[in-house]
Amino acid sequence: MMLFTETFSEFYSKVKESLADGTFAKLTFAKTIGNTQLMNIYIRPIVEAEDLQLELKFKFQQEEIVEFHTIDAAFDRLLSFINNPFSSVILFTTEFDLVYKLNKKKTVSITEQPPTFGNASPILLEYLDNKK
Repeated sequence: MMLFTETFSEFYSKVKESLADGTFAKLTFAKTIGNTQLMNIYIRPIVEAEDLQLELKFKFQQEEIVEFHTIDAAFDRLLSFINNPFSSVILFTTEFDLVYKLNKKKTVSITEQPPTFGNASPILLEYLDNKK
């Protein structure tokens, strides 16, 4: 089993930066390899006991499962889904969209694109505002 720890870690550091600087809009796992029960994973910030955490929503063909993790624990939880079954992860921020993509040879590319979203996560902004 090939692990994408290094490249995903590099990508995830940008996720953490966008959470810290208030530009994070959302994070989505998409483009599954083959026909899978798990269709997408949607990640958004939540505040739990005054701590910023991440809600992971696993969207299956028949159901949704929601989990809550610390920002660091979410990395380990999400890493195992790279190439299994997802070939693409997109970080949406107000400054840029960052696309983590695997090609057929399992080579990773990380590319920046113009931002899709003009606004960051309201939950995140409120959390950061309360931290001041």
